[in-house]
Amino acid sequence: MKKILILGLILFAGFQAEKAIAQNRENQVRDQSVKYQRLMALIDAFYVDTVNLHRLTEDAIVKVLADLDPHSVYISKEEVDEMNEPLEGGFFGIGIQFTILRDTLVVVDVVAGGPSEKVGLQAGDRIVVVEGEDIAGKKLSNTEVRKRLKGEKGTPVNIKVLRGKELMDFRIIRDKIPIYSIDVSYMLDKTTGYIKISRFAATTVEEFEKALKELQAQGMKDLVLDLQGNGGGYMGAAIGISDHLLEGNKMIVYTDGLSSGRREEYSTPAGMLKDGRVVVLIDYNSASASEIVSGALQDWDRGVLVGQRSFGKGLVQRQYPLTDGSMIRLTTAHYYTPSGRCIQKPYSKGEQAYREEVYGRFRSGELVNADSIIINDSLKYETKVKHRAVYGGGGIIPDVFVPVDTTINYLYLNRLIGKNVVGEFIANYVDKNRGQLKKKYADFEKYRKEFVVTDAMVDEIVKSGEKAGVAKDEEALQMILPSMKRQIKSLIARDVWGMSQMYQILNEENNVLKKGLQTLKDGTYEKILK
Repeated sequence: MKKILILGLILFAGFQAEKAIAQNRENQVRDQSVKYQRLMALIDAFYVDTVNLHRLTEDAIVKVLADLDPHSVYISKEEVDEMNEPLEGGFFGIGIQFTILRDTLVVVDVVAGGPSEKVGLQAGDRIVVVEGEDIAGKKLSNTEVRKRLKGEKGTPVNIKVLRGKELMDFRIIRDKIPIYSIDVSYMLDKTTGYIKISRFAATTVEEFEKALKELQAQGMKDLVLDLQGNGGGYMGAAIGISDHLLEGNKMIVYTDGLSSGRREEYSTPAGMLKDGRVVVLIDYNSASASEIVSGALQDWDRGVLVGQRSFGKGLVQRQYPLTDGSMIRLTTAHYYTPSGRCIQKPYSKGEQAYREEVYGRFRSGELVNADSIIINDSLKYETKVKHRAVYGGGGIIPDVFVPVDTTINYLYLNRLIGKNVVGEFIANYVDKNRGQLKKKYADFEKYRKEFVVTDAMVDEIVKSGEKAGVAKDEEALQMILPSMKRQIKSLIARDVWGMSQMYQILNEENNVLKKGLQTLKDGTYEKILK
């Protein structure tokens, strides 16, 4: 009885101590709030000039969050909806892809099953009037176009379309337009499927399941999962993807924070691809949720990672609304891979140094030589099954390194793209030749095998570039010519057939993908996971 009483007293004392700490923190928050209110009142009452108190407050919030870590940020009321669209998986509109060609709004594609397709809008149509306003020749920006076409679900938008020489009226009822997070899925060969995830959003797991079913129906046994350039998104989506690839009851990730405590996430037995080999493609822009998936599969020796060291973001953010409709995205925890790794890279030198760390990898030679990757032996861990060495402290190091090709300077091509010279050429070319392309190439495979981007097409782009202020760089042009022609061909395919076809052409020179496929073919996969 005496022992129980003592234990009870200890627990009560501990509770009282925690309560006192919480009360102290609450008092500190209240005191600092009063101090800031006093500051604003003094500025408003006595400052020499008129000031914008709203702007001062927003600037203060931005500065406070920036001093915490690089991923805690303020989001204004105006930015909230636009920011959430890619992660929520859709917005309300009429469902078209468009370009502005010679000051005219041209439909590039209509979203399958969307409002525009239902009323008969077609690729190549020119939208010249929106709600009675003549917009032809008015040099509208993309943002201005979206403002006119997006709106609340169920609301109508009346447009006039020029199709050939015929002016046609359409009344389109806005509806939810899906934003897909899986850019492409197709078979690389008879038994190997390929899925590219561009972001981890609310619909990603559902899209992934659909892609897996389609690929498995085509005979897929092994999977190449492309997370190159994927900057992350929802943690729940990353957990869902990992669940489909791991056996049941395997830890996927755990999070831990001062206020949030430790939380563990485990796989279930219901995954769709428990067997078969998995190769994950990553690069220096693969971050956050991408690293959760990569880390879980690597730690459980479930797959082989191919590419370059990932970005290194091991922080978890949660969104909190503020009183005026704005919000903050606040870091609340670190996340850890199943082996115990936190892969967050250092950020003590400030946000600019943190952002520029990736460019430092070019200078150090890390992106061309695996031996230049700096590892911290004090952060060494072991995988859960094969006990292979893995490291924390700054991204995930792939099992198979693929160097970045730094011998070719793409600056000239990037300038042409930046001035919209390439985009305008593609829009013009497809606008003039859409019917002929569809007639000559009965399907995409015929186009992929037979269509050739001519030197004359490149010359037209170069001359347009000179008119736009991009001086011709003959030496750079010769170096990038094969890549430039492939990109032109892929963009034409995108506008005529779709995003999937664009990626299938671009992937023909994707060195990380080539290495990933080779890893499955030459025994490297089995050697790593022996």
